Amino acid sequence: MGISIWQILIIAVIVVLLFGRGKISELMGDVAKGIKSFKKGLNEDDDATADGAKTIDHKADDTVVTNKSEDKSQAG
Repeated sequence: MGISIWQILIIAVIVVLLFGRGKISELMGDVAKGIKSFKKGLNEDDDATADGAKTIDHKADDTVVTNKSEDKSQAG
């Protein structure tokens, strides 16, 4: 047994009655804005990698020097 067209229509009518047509259209508008901003973000990310990925180069300039006296005090 599957869901028939009549059951879908009844559920749709109940949803419209509960939330109202204005709330549903407002919600769909918000969803559309979210999808547009998501796609825009993906396109900006693709443009950044096409232009050359921005990376952070790190060089270890200073070496860490420890005193032997500190090492002995921590061991004991």
